[in-house]
Amino acid sequence: MCSVAMGLSSSSLLPNVKNSREILRNALHKAIPLTSKTWQHSRMARNIGAFGARFIRTSYRISIPGVPSVNDEHTASKFSSDKRTVPDSAAPSINDIDLLYQFFDRSTKLVVLTGAGMSTECGIPDYRSPNGAYNTGFRPITHQEFLKSSKARRRYWARSYAGWRRFTAAQPGPGHFALASLEKSGRISFMITQNVDRLHHRAGSNPLELHGTVYIVNCILCGYSFSRHSFQDQLKAINPKWAAAIESLEIDSPPGSDKSFGMRIRPDGDIDIDDKLWEEEFVIPTCPNCNGVLKPDVVFFGDNVPKERAERAMEAAKDCDAFLVIGSSLMTMSAFRLVRAAHDGGADTAIVNIGVTRADDFVPLRINARCGEILPRLLSIGSLSVPAIQ
Repeated sequence: MCSVAMGLSSSSLLPNVKNSREILRNALHKAIPLTSKTWQHSRMARNIGAFGARFIRTSYRISIPGVPSVNDEHTASKFSSDKRTVPDSAAPSINDIDLLYQFFDRSTKLVVLTGAGMSTECGIPDYRSPNGAYNTGFRPITHQEFLKSSKARRRYWARSYAGWRRFTAAQPGPGHFALASLEKSGRISFMITQNVDRLHHRAGSNPLELHGTVYIVNCILCGYSFSRHSFQDQLKAINPKWAAAIESLEIDSPPGSDKSFGMRIRPDGDIDIDDKLWEEEFVIPTCPNCNGVLKPDVVFFGDNVPKERAERAMEAAKDCDAFLVIGSSLMTMSAFRLVRAAHDGGADTAIVNIGVTRADDFVPLRINARCGEILPRLLSIGSLSVPAIQ
């Protein structure tokens, strides 16, 4: 899967880790109490206003019950202040916007598949882009490694615990809200996402989560499941020194600095920390129902999408008259086979993504653009004119 990272490596630690290691180790021994400082999400800051001068509104807005209208400024493109998570791309042209509008306008049963490109604009890194995790030497944990190695599980959960606060602070972007508006107005019939961050849900959509979600924890033996927030509380309770040290850090400070303890956030919320820190006395809770091994409800690399979920996604792809890929390189078969099935079934297909994708050779409409720059522009064009959700 291409939208989330499932583990961490220590090979990509940033400068100052030696000093950071000593500081955190001292903190663990002293059991530093939680400070009063609160972490604040790095707000999406860059405003793209190029279309404000060139864009001409072609119709009035319509009122849809349950969908609040907002000012145009709320749908303007804004991106994470950490530009390293967002690949470079020129602003979409008027022609790009018009072609995408026509694609929507022709469809009556549109399926949308979203990928990591939606989340990078909100500060959550991806895998395969020029700025992605793979280009730092990182390789995610595999399903087999997680099941077989208690050390791998301890590493995964320790780092995931450390990154959870920052990961959950990410906010939906303009692209998420635009899709939610189009969905609620009936322009999107079904949505599928490869992402596990639930930013779509927070924007008002309810997509099929092809690769699961990090917000649920499952037992691999009995299938018992419960909230990740509850699991996070358990980790904190049985690892008080670790929790106190981690929660006292200013993890929004510049990566590699002593304040950040050399930490680097990863695509699914894990944070890159020196191995020796999590190897020391970190305990993982077991299933409260059967004492089994707990795992995030995520499809790790090397695992398969659950049969029922895969069949539901494939049924939607085969039954649609248009299939739109947004922010995905389609490098995983679970996603690629959906657009292939839609195309083979005669559906109109299109891709909005920065860079090449696995389906470029047969998808006729390909637009190189950021999701948050092009999608909000559809909300005020022709028959698509709908209020944006915020």
